Amino acid sequence: MSNDEFSSRNAPTSNRQLLIILTIFLAFVVGLIWLLVFLVDSLVWVIPVSLEQQLGKLMTPAYEQIAKPSPAQDTLNQLLDRLETKLTKEQSEGRNYRVLYVPQPTVNALAIPGDTVIIFSGLVAQAKSENELMMVLGHELGHFAHRDHLRSLGRSLLFQIVLSYFFGDLGSLQSAISTVSSAQFSQQQERQADEFGLSLLQATYNHVAGATDFFERISEKQGDIFTAFLASHPNPRDRVTKLKQLIEQRHYKMGEKSPLPPTLKL
Repeated sequence: MSNDEFSSRNAPTSNRQLLIILTIFLAFVVGLIWLLVFLVDSLVWVIPVSLEQQLGKLMTPAYEQIAKPSPAQDTLNQLLDRLETKLTKEQSEGRNYRVLYVPQPTVNALAIPGDTVIIFSGLVAQAKSENELMMVLGHELGHFAHRDHLRSLGRSLLFQIVLSYFFGDLGSLQSAISTVSSAQFSQQQERQADEFGLSLLQATYNHVAGATDFFERISEKQGDIFTAFLASHPNPRDRVTKLKQLIEQRHYKMGEKSPLPPTLKL
């Protein structure tokens, strides 16, 4: 066999062939992630509340150490209790919702496994009415109703495992991809939770005054103080627009807003 014949049978892979192989590989990875995400989203509905609460025991101590029992925390829990009475049996059965009030200037609130709502004093300081805070609390209850906290946890873990398996330790790149993916999904969750909070506000007051006030204020004063909130939430202007559309579609009325309880006037 001549050298020319041998070379022709073992010709180097062309750029086009490499591109095809790479495309097939990436399509496989994306398809696998999509399938696993679908499984995660399905499995969160079969996780018993008791198991979720056990998971919460691993996460809440970190917040309990920085949260301080105070009249403000007691008042926030009283507001949460009022909203709980408007939940369905399925949404409240076996639950023990509570607020942990963290005296830090961060403007944020979040729901974590274990029926716990974390609210930072920075957010409370921005509120101008009881209705605004009730909207925030109702929003966080919406995350529990949709099991969003478990969804986000499962998806974040999923992305890390899949990316590590196929690409090894990518360091900051892996973290960035995982963070972006979680943030994009979080925006969808946030919109659904906004709708849930709006429904609870209507059920509690028979009107929805104050539903958009907090987001309108943020959109007017975006800056470093709102960094944490803006990083994990949709654009506040978009939220205001969508909430106003819902209010109009459902023919919700505007009433008189309730003043902040004295213990929450920071």
